[in-house]
Amino acid sequence: MLITERLLTWYDQNRRVLPWRARPGERADPYRVWLSEIMLQQTTVATVTPYFRAFLNRWPTITDLARAPRDDVLTAWAGLGYYARAHNLHKCAQILVATRDATFPTDAKILRKLPGIGSYTAAAISAIAFGQRAVAVDSNVERLITRLFAITEFPSVARSRIIHIADMLTPNCRCGDFIQAAMDLGAILCRSRKPSCRLCPLHVDCAGYQKGTAESLPVRRNERLRERQTRHGIVFFAVSQEGAILLCRRPQKGLLGGMMGMPSTPWRIAPWQLEDAVLTVFPFLSWSWQLLPGSVRHTFTHFKLDLRVAYGHGILHPTKKCAWVTLEKIETQPLPSVMRKALMHAADAICAHKIASSPAGDDALKV
Repeated sequence: MLITERLLTWYDQNRRVLPWRARPGERADPYRVWLSEIMLQQTTVATVTPYFRAFLNRWPTITDLARAPRDDVLTAWAGLGYYARAHNLHKCAQILVATRDATFPTDAKILRKLPGIGSYTAAAISAIAFGQRAVAVDSNVERLITRLFAITEFPSVARSRIIHIADMLTPNCRCGDFIQAAMDLGAILCRSRKPSCRLCPLHVDCAGYQKGTAESLPVRRNERLRERQTRHGIVFFAVSQEGAILLCRRPQKGLLGGMMGMPSTPWRIAPWQLEDAVLTVFPFLSWSWQLLPGSVRHTFTHFKLDLRVAYGHGILHPTKKCAWVTLEKIETQPLPSVMRKALMHAADAICAHKIASSPAGDDALKV
């Protein structure tokens, strides 16, 4: 098809050089392709690149990754978000090493059975790493097809039509290049905002461009409906008599699953009162707590978080899920970005306001 040929010709002349991408004439490394595809899920190339390089330096092969302690993988992942991806990455590596002698299946249907690999990722790995014909529809392909054919329904409504068109456009040969070409065209020219239509090799074929509607496609839902709600929580900066910080492992399922962090209330729409927060998190602990000035603000995909920090100092026996961690070892812990921000906020607030080692004053609460 002419559209496919023009896209591949453009790609041959304008392809990006990426650390996980094989150069022309080189054979793709399945491990690099898989690792990059998992990292790139809902994350930009600019964000992923330094993490990818660090992972590859630390764990050059899938066997190295499978043998790594889980917490080391989570710590290296911290800052990328969507931490279930890190759990699944590690689990997938272990399965492939244990059951397939550290080799990837080439078929997309088999790849989909592995942890963390969905339909798009399976198709991308199969096509890019092994040259198999597979139909891969990510946001770049979806946007490209929606504009080329001036599809005015919401992408979720037009999903089956978009997949059908993608199937027609996907070539039998160079399928992996076709997927990467769509990625590059979306990143360089057919951007979500302010696309460079006149420079696009497909503008003569693009119904959206001809109608002057390309930039408004895909149709987006009312922005007001997409505004993120703000949730509230309180985390507890608990310090031992030796100066260690109390960290607890979060439940495996749910947001930030399996990561370490300071003890925290659930995150909810209504702000917490300190007394309620203490009774929720430490119902049997008699400590004095003080809310530190200010708050930590963090943005997740679907909501914004406003996090207050309560400071306390005393004696508490560690448990299976919680441990006292010295300041020297904090950096080795699998802490998500929001918890690192909360720790820095607590340290800065205590130093700036010269808060005593034992909380006292108007904002102090003993429960």
